[in-house]
Amino acid sequence: MPKLFGRNFTRRQLLNRVGDISQLIYARRAERSEGFERGADLIDVFNASGLGFSVLPGRALDIASAHYKGQSLCFRSGPGDVGPAFYEPEGFKWGRGWFGGLVTSCGLDFVGHPEVDPEEENAEMPLHGRLSYIPAKNVGIEAGWEGSDYVVRIRGQMRQAEVFAENLELSREISTVLGERSIHIRDRIENLAVDRSPLMFVYHCNPGFPLLDEGTRLVLHSRESTEWTEDRPVGPEEYTVAKEPQPRAHDDVYVHRPHTDRRGRVHIGLLNEKLGLGLYWQFKRSEIPIVNHWQHFHKGTYVTGIEPGNCSV
Repeated sequence: MPKLFGRNFTRRQLLNRVGDISQLIYARRAERSEGFERGADLIDVFNASGLGFSVLPGRALDIASAHYKGQSLCFRSGPGDVGPAFYEPEGFKWGRGWFGGLVTSCGLDFVGHPEVDPEEENAEMPLHGRLSYIPAKNVGIEAGWEGSDYVVRIRGQMRQAEVFAENLELSREISTVLGERSIHIRDRIENLAVDRSPLMFVYHCNPGFPLLDEGTRLVLHSRESTEWTEDRPVGPEEYTVAKEPQPRAHDDVYVHRPHTDRRGRVHIGLLNEKLGLGLYWQFKRSEIPIVNHWQHFHKGTYVTGIEPGNCSV
């Protein structure tokens, strides 16, 4: 039963009050035709709970902008929502098309700094893999009542394949329920090749201002936390509280191995107590055992990365 504007409503009570359910929730496609956004079409999602976000079919069904009651939840970069045809895989030029956003998908067979694989005829492994620049196929939007809930679902598939190499397919569903302040992501990755394939996958979530600000606090119960470059143990005092934007700040990256609840689920929160605003993650540790944590408190590119995955970056 949807809860809106401080009270619960039945389906009939809501339909008595609106001419069309799009007054309260919708998912609408929009085509972009100018500049580097050409090909980065979007699906704009509105929920009367106060939650809004945009999904990019041309970019692996990643989630670009996201906001709650008019307050942005994520960092948005200068390049914006660059279309997949403008992908530059060389070196660190992945950043020329990185929109930031709520979720950037990294993988499917590689995550991390660019490398050359000597075991695969010196194959180039681009920064954070190719996934985020793969356009989705079989994209569909479904919206309707499921029992007492009204649910919007967005589905699609991304294929990463090369002749004589990997053939991996990601099937993704993103959903939200009327009245709820949550986004559900359900992914299934299948190896369609005969041979075994590496699987490396990270959800690169990118909170930004105003959620991220001086004093914003990370809530994460970790069994073990290490600094990324030196692999030295670190405590919560080193990574918990965000700093204000710095002129030339040093990037910090931490790798956390989180605790779970009794159901085997990990819980993470990022809280701005001054605004009463936060983000919350929940997922199974059996599927996502590692949380990468990036702090980039630079002026003009003020962002932190909460990056759950099956590997470190």
